[in-house]
Amino acid sequence: MSFTTAKAQTDQQPITTKDSNRGRQPEETTTDSNNDTQKQNFDLKVENGVVKNKLQNVSGSHENSMRDENSSKVCLINKSHRGGSQSVEQNDPKPLTIVPIQENAVSHKVLLENYEGKLCEEQRPSTKRQLSAESAAKSVSVRKRSTVKKSQEEIVKPLSVASPGTQSGRPYLPAVSSSQRKPRKLLFSSSDIFNKVDTFSIKKGKELRELEVFDAQKIACAVTEGSRNDLEKLRAIWIWLCHNIEYDLEGYLGISQKICSSDEVIRKGKGVCSGYSSLCVEMCRELGIECVEVGGYSKGIGYQARHSLAEKRSDHEWNAVFVGGQWWLLDACWAAGTVDMKSKTFIKRYDDFYFLTEPSEFINSHFPDDETWQLLTTSISMEEFEKRPLKTSAFYQFGLTLTQPAQYKTFTDDGEAIVSVRSSRPLTFSYEMRQQDPETGTLKQEEVDSSCGLLSVTQHGMKLRLLPSEPGAYEVKLFARREGEPGVLRWVCSLELECPSIQKRQALPDNPYLNWGLAAGSSALGVKGCSIAGEEAVEVGDGGECKVILHTTRPLMMVCELTHHELDAATAKRCLALQITAEQLVCNVMCPYKGFYRLSVFVRDYDSGSGTFQNAGNYLLHCQSQGLNPNVLYPADLGLWCGPGMRTQEAGLSHFSHTGAIVNAPQGRCNITFHCATPDLQIHAVLCAELHEEAHFPLSRYVLLTFTETKVTVSVCAPRAGVYRLALYGRKPPQQDYMSLCDYIIRSVCEKPGDPFPGVYSAWGRGCVLLEPRTGVLGPQRSVSFRVRVSGAQRVCVVGEKRTDLKMNKSRVWEGEAVTGNATQLKLAAVTKESNDMHVLMTFDVLNLEKEL
Repeated sequence: MSFTTAKAQTDQQPITTKDSNRGRQPEETTTDSNNDTQKQNFDLKVENGVVKNKLQNVSGSHENSMRDENSSKVCLINKSHRGGSQSVEQNDPKPLTIVPIQENAVSHKVLLENYEGKLCEEQRPSTKRQLSAESAAKSVSVRKRSTVKKSQEEIVKPLSVASPGTQSGRPYLPAVSSSQRKPRKLLFSSSDIFNKVDTFSIKKGKELRELEVFDAQKIACAVTEGSRNDLEKLRAIWIWLCHNIEYDLEGYLGISQKICSSDEVIRKGKGVCSGYSSLCVEMCRELGIECVEVGGYSKGIGYQARHSLAEKRSDHEWNAVFVGGQWWLLDACWAAGTVDMKSKTFIKRYDDFYFLTEPSEFINSHFPDDETWQLLTTSISMEEFEKRPLKTSAFYQFGLTLTQPAQYKTFTDDGEAIVSVRSSRPLTFSYEMRQQDPETGTLKQEEVDSSCGLLSVTQHGMKLRLLPSEPGAYEVKLFARREGEPGVLRWVCSLELECPSIQKRQALPDNPYLNWGLAAGSSALGVKGCSIAGEEAVEVGDGGECKVILHTTRPLMMVCELTHHELDAATAKRCLALQITAEQLVCNVMCPYKGFYRLSVFVRDYDSGSGTFQNAGNYLLHCQSQGLNPNVLYPADLGLWCGPGMRTQEAGLSHFSHTGAIVNAPQGRCNITFHCATPDLQIHAVLCAELHEEAHFPLSRYVLLTFTETKVTVSVCAPRAGVYRLALYGRKPPQQDYMSLCDYIIRSVCEKPGDPFPGVYSAWGRGCVLLEPRTGVLGPQRSVSFRVRVSGAQRVCVVGEKRTDLKMNKSRVWEGEAVTGNATQLKLAAVTKESNDMHVLMTFDVLNLEKEL
C-alpha cells in the first residue's frame, strides 16, 4: 500500500502526474522539451500504518516551518495492490509536512507489527523480507517546481524524514558527509566484480520476457537470485532496467500522453525518465534497498545553454540509493541508450558511467530541485550549473580534464581563443564548429571551414586554437577516442564561443584531417616522434625550404601532400623530395609562395605491399619570402626514393659520402661515393634536367661512373647552373630491366659552363678508372697525357690520326702521350685477356673550343 501526497493547485484540484516529457541525455540533436501542459507531483510512498502514526505526530507542531501558506487542500490517495484508490481531503490552511520521529514516538517495530495483520491476501507473502520503517521513509518520490508554471507555485522543500541515512534538521542529509565520501572505485573490489551479476541479469531478463513476466516485484526477486549483498542486488536491477526498458520517444515527443503503470511499462519495454526512476524505486523497495526519485534539470535533449533554466520547469528524474553506508546517484534512463533526433529513433547504447556516479561529475549534467541531492560538500547554484561546460559521460570515462576555458561560454581575445584538454592516456581528438544564426539563434547545418581551428594533439592531451573567420557566436564540440581503437569518435564536451571581432591574417589552408602535428594514433602506425612540433606554425627560412623528419620504430613507406591556396598540383609535386630509411622518414619541402602551407604525411608498413596509407601527421608551414623561381624547384620526375634509404640498403649499397637527398655543387662538380657489397650488381647512373637552352652535348656526357671492386664513384659536372636529378639504377643478371635505387638532387650555382666527360661504351666496366684527361673535349693539334686503369687488359691504346700504345707502370696504370692532330675524335681502346678483339672503352671529342663552345 502506498500514499501519494500532492500539493494542491490554485484551482483546488488534485495534480495529475504526466511522465512523458522528461529529460534524455545529450546524445544527438537537442530539442526543447518545455511543454506547458506537463504536470507532475511529488510522492511519498510508505506503508500506511507508518504514515498514519507520523501524521498523528504533526498536530501543528511545525506549522511555522511551512512554506506555502496559500494552499488550502491536500489530497491523499491510498493505492491498493488491486488498483483501487480512495481520496481524503483535509481543509487545513497549512501544507502537509512530515517531521522526524522522536525518541518517545511509537517505535518502528510496533508500527509494523500492528500493520502487518492488515495486509490483504493478494499482497506479497509475509515470508518475504519486509521493508523497514527507515527504508520506507527513504523510499519517496521528490518532485518539485515541475507541476505548474513558476507563477502558480511556491518552491516546496522536500519532506523531512529521519532515518539511519539522515540527520535531524536537514532532509535526507547523507549519513557520511560529502567531505568524507568514499570514492566510487573503493566501492568495487575489482573491475570485473559485476561480470557475473551482469551476465545473469541479462540472461534472466530474456527468460522473464519469454515467460511474459511483467511484475516488477517478481522481476526484482528473479534477477537478484544469488546476489550476496545490496550492491550486487542493486546492480542486477540496474542492468535489467538498462537492457529491458527502451526510451519511449513517442511519449517524450508528446505523441502518447497516456500514463502507464509499472507492468505496462515492462510489458511495452518502453518508458520515459520517470518510468525508469519509479521502477527503480519499486524494485529496490522489494529488496529492502533505500531508494528515492530525484527531480531536477538536465543538460539533455531540449537543453539550450543560451536559454536560462530559471524560468523553466525541471525536466528530468533520476535516483539516489543508500548503499555502502552513503548515498549514491544513478540514472538508468541515460544509461540505457541515446536518441537520434534526426531519425526519431532510440539507439541502445549501455553507459555504465551513470551507475553510482561521483556527485562531482554527476552535477555537471544533473541539477536537482533540492540542493541536498547534489551530495556535494558545497552545493552549487543553478547559475553556476548553467555556466559549466557541457561534459558527457565519455569525458570522464576517458579521464579528461578541461584546463581551458573554465566556463561554457568563452570569448575570443583579438580574434582568437584557446581550448585545452589534459588526458591520462593517449587519445585521438577531433572537433566540430558551427556558427549560430544571428537572427534565430539556431545552429547552421554546415560546419565552419577547418582553417578556423588549429588542433594539436600530444600523448597527454590536446590544444585547439580557434580562429573564427567572421564575428558571431559558435558552438564547439570536442570528440575523442582511445588511440588505436576502431570506431567513431565519441562526443566528450561542448562549449560556446563568442567572437566580437576578427583579426586580419593570412589565409590558413584547409585541413580535412583536423589535427596538426603528429596524429594521436601515429605511434601505432610506427611513428615515434617528429623533428618539429605541431602546436605552432613552422617558420620557413629565406630560401623557402625546410625539412620535416619523422622517427620510426620500424621500416615504413611514406607519401606526402602539400597545399597552398595558390599552389597547383603539378607545382606541388616539384616542392617535395622524400627520403625513406629504416629508422626515419625525411620530407624536404620547397615553399614557392608567401603564406601558410599544410604538409600532410601518410605512412604504411614497408612490407605491406599495396596497403592503405594512413595520416600520421599534419604540419602548418609559414613562408614569408616573396616567392621562388620555378627553376629552383625540385625536378619534376623525382621518385619516392630520394637519397640513400631502404632501396639502396636492400641492394647492398652502404657508406654513402652524401647521406641526404640534396647535394650542393657550388663549383658545378661533385663526386658521390658508396660501397657495393654485391659482386654481380650492375649500376647505371642517369643525369636529368629541364634546361631552357639546348645543351651542346647530351646530359649523359656530364656524368661518369667509376666502379672498382667494392667502391663506386659517380662524378657529375653540371653544364650550367640549375637543379638536376641524378638517378641511380641497378640490376642483377639475368634481370633485363634496371630498378630504381635512389635519386639525388644536384644543385649547381656555377655560371661557368662545365666540361663533359668522355663518351662511355659498354666495355668500360668494373675496374676501369680514368685518371686523365677527365674532360671529354680536347683541342686540336694538342699533345694530351693519358693515364688509365683497365682491369684485365693486355694492351691499351689511343686511336686518332694514328694509334698510340700506352704502357703500364709499376702501379698498373696505363700511361702515355697522344697527339690530337686534325682528328675530330680520339678513341681509348683495349684488348682484354678474354678476347683478342680490341674494344672501344670511351671517346674524346676534338674541337676548337673557342669557336664551338
